[in-house]
Amino acid sequence: MSKRKPLIDAGGEVRELTSADLAEFKPAHEVLPLEVHEMLGIRRRGPQKAPTKVATTIRLSPEVVEFFRGLGSGWQSRVDGVLRDYVAKHTPR
Repeated sequence: MSKRKPLIDAGGEVRELTSADLAEFKPAHEVLPLEVHEMLGIRRRGPQKAPTKVATTIRLSPEVVEFFRGLGSGWQSRVDGVLRDYVAKHTPR
């Protein structure tokens, strides 16, 4: 038998949780069935097979950021596309 007190008493009330109780909790994605994830719309990204982009920090003028953000979701990918076009047109052959 476990030496821990049950989390719920005979009346159905949950007792106050201790830090020891919380330390034993597992993340929801480890314990919830896949059906619950789908019902709640929870999606997890799998590991990348080969990273296709490099994380970086870049400083842009406010006008450029405002313009691309104004185009909506995916604005960073559009900036990447513009820079790719520039590289393709300005690469010596």
